[in-house]
Amino acid sequence: MRHLRPAVSAFAIGVGASFAATMLRTVFTQVIRFTVDGVILGETAGLPGWLAALEPGKMLAAACAVAAVVAVLEFAVGFVHDSSLPKGSERFVKSLRDSLYSHIQRLPYSWHAQNPTGDIIQRCTSDVEVVRAFIADQVVEFVSTIFLIAVYMTMMFTMNVKIALVACAFVPLVIGTSLYYHRKIGKSFTAFDESEGVLSSIVQENLTGVRVVRAFGRERDELKKFRDHNEKHTLLWLKMGSMMTSFWTFGDTVSFVQLFLVIIVGVHMCVGGEITLGTYLAFINYTKQMNWPVRGLGRVITNMSKVGVSIDRLLYIIEAEEEKAPENAKTADMHGDICFDHVSFAYEEKPVLRDVSFTIPGGSTLGILGETGSGKSTIALLMARLYDPQAGSISIGGMDLREMDQTALRRNVGVVLQEPFLFSRTLKENVMIAAQNASAEEVDAAVKDACLYASVQEFKEGYDTIVGERGVTLSGGQKQRTAIARTLLSGAPVMVFDDSLSAVDAKTDAAIRARLRDAAGSSTLVLIAHRVSTLERADQIIVLREGEIIERGTHEELIALGGVYARTAAMQSARGEADANG
Repeated sequence: MRHLRPAVSAFAIGVGASFAATMLRTVFTQVIRFTVDGVILGETAGLPGWLAALEPGKMLAAACAVAAVVAVLEFAVGFVHDSSLPKGSERFVKSLRDSLYSHIQRLPYSWHAQNPTGDIIQRCTSDVEVVRAFIADQVVEFVSTIFLIAVYMTMMFTMNVKIALVACAFVPLVIGTSLYYHRKIGKSFTAFDESEGVLSSIVQENLTGVRVVRAFGRERDELKKFRDHNEKHTLLWLKMGSMMTSFWTFGDTVSFVQLFLVIIVGVHMCVGGEITLGTYLAFINYTKQMNWPVRGLGRVITNMSKVGVSIDRLLYIIEAEEEKAPENAKTADMHGDICFDHVSFAYEEKPVLRDVSFTIPGGSTLGILGETGSGKSTIALLMARLYDPQAGSISIGGMDLREMDQTALRRNVGVVLQEPFLFSRTLKENVMIAAQNASAEEVDAAVKDACLYASVQEFKEGYDTIVGERGVTLSGGQKQRTAIARTLLSGAPVMVFDDSLSAVDAKTDAAIRARLRDAAGSSTLVLIAHRVSTLERADQIIVLREGEIIERGTHEELIALGGVYARTAAMQSARGEADANG
């Protein structure tokens, strides 16, 4: 209802025009009735006094003039109707889309992690379109049809009760049948709509991961996966189409029987002198004009099943709880110490971190080493408060992250992921996304510190090179270095590099590490990596295993300890020597 407010005036004009068109068609039918009875048959009974007093020629001229005026007016109100409804429709759908998009931006990261992108897109496109079509077309049609039925039934009962009962007897049957199909189609459309969401997700994943699909020759498997689900999707549509065909076939039959009975009864009454020929023709006209709107009323009722499903799917998004900033949000010293105090976290009851505690002095560098699944990336997500710990607390500068505004926090915590996301824009726009007022010299400096400058010089368009969707036109190392440059340019007080050098060669890795501390200035650095060489310059290193800290210290201390870190360093060193010897 809130989104209908911008469209109320346009819809009101459209409905008013529809009402006017109904009244004009009613008048036109009565003009035909009076013309047949008065001009052709000479029966003046029931005609208005001023019209009955006219000569047949003048009566015909008057009827023609009225018919012409009615036709012009009907054209005018039809134009108003057809121009108003699209305006109202677009105003409504614009308000709904704006609200949906704005709401999605404020939903927590955990919600996005649980919902496939393709399904969200399908809800915000197909389901929005279903609701738009229903509100703009069928709700207006519903209101107009109720008015039309009321007017036509009033006119018919005014002319003759007996034949009016025959003409209107089938209306309850059509409505009752529509209610029956309403329930059946609702279940079918729910399955179909959910299937469409899965199909959209399959397409989205395939297009997003096209490089992986091609690299591993998975085209045939992906095609089979799509075809199998598309087959199920098609069968669901055919099932629903079969129901709709049954409904419309029944409606056609009822309409034919209704008109046939009106003709039979009308002819009998006309021959018997109970009604005039003009009245008989008026009944035929009213019955034919009422048939389609009554069936349209049935269509609205059955389509309520579809729109009900679409509204529920949109409400799933709309009613999702937004990420709320704490009341009286405080500002912390982002250059202060970062403290994890007995932090525990689990994804859907699967423990990832267990009672983890450590402190990172402001302006220092922490290294984190651990096997896959040990909780390294979760620490990065918790520091940006994309998730909250289930136990314990995390503080910066002595202030709990839960007391800070999330937006302000994330602007001050730069996170570079192993698979960074790049927008389909120019390379320069991707680097400057967090610092749009940066000077050309500052951009150059950040790009050089990320060891990306040589690549930029090789590109034909330089900084204006368009990066494909998700950075598909760049190599893995170039994408990571672009993300590093972006974070360095932002000057965030806290910078987290989550295995963000995994796709670069050892020489480039060493060059970036040599520049990183100086480039970061007074910022606190967190380096998450599998390579010991990436972490050896860190002021403090922690080693994770199954969500617990098993070792901590400097590079030299951990090597001397002879534990997991030392063994990992020895293996990687031996592997590096073997690679060097070819």
